[in-house]
Amino acid sequence: MQIKLGLKGSSDKNQYLDRLQYHPDVFEFFTQESDFTKDGLQQLRFAIQDVQNYGVKKIILHHPMRFQQTIFTELIAPENRCPDLYRFVEQSTIDLLQLAFDFDVQVLVHGAYLRQTPKYIAMYPSFSAAQDAAFKRMDHFNEMGGEHIMFENSISPIFQFGNYRMEDEILTHGYRLAFDTSHCFIAEHGDNDKLINSLKHLLKATVHYHLVDSMGIKHDSLILGQGKIDWKRVMPLISENQKATYIYEINLADPTKAKEQIESHQYLEKLIQNL
Repeated sequence: MQIKLGLKGSSDKNQYLDRLQYHPDVFEFFTQESDFTKDGLQQLRFAIQDVQNYGVKKIILHHPMRFQQTIFTELIAPENRCPDLYRFVEQSTIDLLQLAFDFDVQVLVHGAYLRQTPKYIAMYPSFSAAQDAAFKRMDHFNEMGGEHIMFENSISPIFQFGNYRMEDEILTHGYRLAFDTSHCFIAEHGDNDKLINSLKHLLKATVHYHLVDSMGIKHDSLILGQGKIDWKRVMPLISENQKATYIYEINLADPTKAKEQIESHQYLEKLIQNL
């Protein structure tokens, strides 16, 4: 079993040059609202070119998590109630997809978040109506992005992995999926069996993984080996999915240094040697 190196950073040159010194196989750009000004998009364009020129062939552009610093970019935010947020989500996704088509890279969009999601669910007559709105928005972006877009699971039940019925519904839409291990593990209250079942059930639809450890209680984004995820069971499944990429999405003490991501990679290398 070969472990490939996937790292994450922003379009800031200090960040991505730090990651490139480790010669990653995969690089994921974390974007933010400032990347979507004229200058910001140009900087992101240059950064993608730089990373590709270093020989990294697999690149993912992560849709911005926040709007106006504190507002999460929830797909279910209705246009009539949240016009500015709705337009930002729309335009930023279009901008990223344009880059994806230009450079033959991938765009990752969150199906939902968690912290502010209940506020937006309350704007609908029912939970099912809110969930339908999320699927309609993802259908819309999926039609635009095709083979260049994927959707990541949340801890929120709006778009959650771990629930077999929910996963069946997701599969009917034909989405290309990004599977965050910690989000599924937390949503299922630290149950490794349910995490494994979800990885198996969604294997064929999954094209990218966020490898993150967790205690299974809250969103803690731990270094691999510091939480309760059973990586001895997880990694053979991920390795079986040869078409998929993966990166380490870990909380960093210093955003300019990939230290915790590298420690996670080293943990897996040792783990694989002992399997």
